Amino acid sequence: MESKVGMVTHERRAQDPRFISELTRNTFAVILAGGRGSRLYELTDFRAKPAVPFGGKFRIVDFTLSNCVNSGVRRVGVATQYKSQSLIRHIQLGWSFLDGRLNEFIEIMPAQQQYDEVHWYQGTADAVFQNLREIRHSRPEFVLILSGDHIYRMDYGRLLAAHAERQADLTIACIEVPLSDAGGFGVMSVDDQSRVVDFNEKPAVPQSMPNDPGKALASMGIYVFNTGFLFEQLLRDADDPKSSHDFGKDVIPHCVKRYRTYAQNFADSCVSEPGQPAYWRDVGTLDAYWAANLDLVQVTPDLNLYSENWPIWTWQPQTPPAKFVFDDDTRRGKAVDSMVSGGCIVSGAIVRRSMLFSGVHVHSYATVEDSMLLPNVQVGRHCVLKKCIIDKNSVLPAGTVIGVDPAQDKKRFRVTDSGITLVTKEMLGQAVPGIR
Repeated sequence: MESKVGMVTHERRAQDPRFISELTRNTFAVILAGGRGSRLYELTDFRAKPAVPFGGKFRIVDFTLSNCVNSGVRRVGVATQYKSQSLIRHIQLGWSFLDGRLNEFIEIMPAQQQYDEVHWYQGTADAVFQNLREIRHSRPEFVLILSGDHIYRMDYGRLLAAHAERQADLTIACIEVPLSDAGGFGVMSVDDQSRVVDFNEKPAVPQSMPNDPGKALASMGIYVFNTGFLFEQLLRDADDPKSSHDFGKDVIPHCVKRYRTYAQNFADSCVSEPGQPAYWRDVGTLDAYWAANLDLVQVTPDLNLYSENWPIWTWQPQTPPAKFVFDDDTRRGKAVDSMVSGGCIVSGAIVRRSMLFSGVHVHSYATVEDSMLLPNVQVGRHCVLKKCIIDKNSVLPAGTVIGVDPAQDKKRFRVTDSGITLVTKEMLGQAVPGIR
């Protein structure tokens, strides 16, 4: 089994966290990236959630794709559906570096009504089922099912190794979450061998962990299947008229009751800095999205983007370095506790605790605090922005004030209960309805 799994020594692990082995090279990954992310409201009116910008220069999907490449899983299909053009463009521009001559690729799997002329992808399981032909063509031994809309670093090689060692049919990556939040996840119970004995998708009353009543063991939506076993289960599910064709609701509960299904705790396969806890974020709400991005500007953020051991790959425009101009007492261009991307100009303005994506221009006498400015935002003179998310290509006229008076902001923009204000071009009257 040791040669099969490709175990590495502790010394080797200390030098290189990647767990590349025969297992990772013989795995096909399917990234489910077709979701809208409706709780992000207008931020996903023209893009799928995985295409939403994150971290100053990335897209959300870059984290899952980087996990694949860094883990040595280099045969990847990305299943797209909802308003996917910006996502497709991003993948084509930034993820075409794998070498097809070595049987490495990242390919788009758009919904194509492959089995009839009526149905697009009906659920997560159906999205994979409709692409079985492509998976079969690659003849993998294992299929890794992933979500494209979470922020985390994970060595899939360790997950695959645990799957092979246990001779499992199915392995589910899991994470411990507060019991109060568990109703939004698939919740499982395991025995002392980590075999899953019960699984409930989004239960009204989640089952707590026996050794920690305040937490539940939740599915991350990450699954490893033996390829033949996956085909059997998807064919069975496709023929079931009562099924919603979803992994969490239908396929996983069926497998738990009948086959060798195991859980792998995220803490055993996450990639983190020494002494740092396992990092995983679902940035599915405006508040969570803002908080996860603004955490990155802290002195010691929970997620270290500067680690060279596990880089996050992406495509970004070729831009000049960021520039800060003017140094008068009343007109000084500066940014404090902030992240400023290439192509930005802070011209006699003050930026505090904020994140500026590429191509942002903040003009003189403006103040930006605790805010996210997505690519190519223009902030006019004397503007004041506090706790804002400004969508790409928005132009804020001189003197605009947002984030100071929530009652006034709600008349034009979207304001969350915690006081985060989302501003888009449409809200500013700068876009033709339905066209970006």
